[in-house]
Amino acid sequence: MLTSALVLGILGSLHCLGMCGPIAFMLPLDQTNNIKKTAQLSIYHTGRLLAYGTIGLIFGFLGKGLSLFGIQQKLSIGIGILMIILVLVPGNFLNGHRIFRPIYSLLGKAKSKLGTELKKKTPDAFLTIGFLNGFLPCGLVYMALLGATALATPLQGGLYMVLFGLGTVPLMSAVVYSKGLFRNSIRAKMQKLVPVFVVIIGVLFIVRGLGLGIPYVSPKPAPAHSVTAAIECHQP
Repeated sequence: MLTSALVLGILGSLHCLGMCGPIAFMLPLDQTNNIKKTAQLSIYHTGRLLAYGTIGLIFGFLGKGLSLFGIQQKLSIGIGILMIILVLVPGNFLNGHRIFRPIYSLLGKAKSKLGTELKKKTPDAFLTIGFLNGFLPCGLVYMALLGATALATPLQGGLYMVLFGLGTVPLMSAVVYSKGLFRNSIRAKMQKLVPVFVVIIGVLFIVRGLGLGIPYVSPKPAPAHSVTAAIECHQP
């Protein structure tokens, strides 16, 4: 399941070019010194990974809280189904709903701060830009967060999001050095793979929740009496 985060990031980086590409192009990188330019870009990516890891931890806590009610497998199945549904739902379906207005307000403030930081060239500015970039609205990030929630532990949730972010780093770095890396026609064809892979991940989470006894993919749940016995053994 953690491997799926890395692959989702690699394929999804084509989507990231449209969402975060303009920010990468606007980074105040030193164009006269390649070593300094690479260092600045690395700090920017570190900020993004920190943001992804942070929200992954939060959603991992959320998943752990839900799993304490004994619904971890149902949660995995539900999130898998939700992933598939969100691929089929039009992208603007949630736009304009009142419930999301406070979120849009916070995002507006983040964008304003981002614009201020883009005018600076200090190392902390690149870290801040990357960190704020990680919180900007992105459908693909939302999909990855569903996966982090389904893993139901803070550590795995954070790791899932960091691996997702790492998957986006190679292409997001390449476009900075070669803005004409991919023609629009090639990008459009490759972007069609993203929803297909999201559906595959959704199916994997459903299979995982079914407990079919497939090693590493869909392990059988521990019998209730075994769990009770284990708890009793650890009681004083």
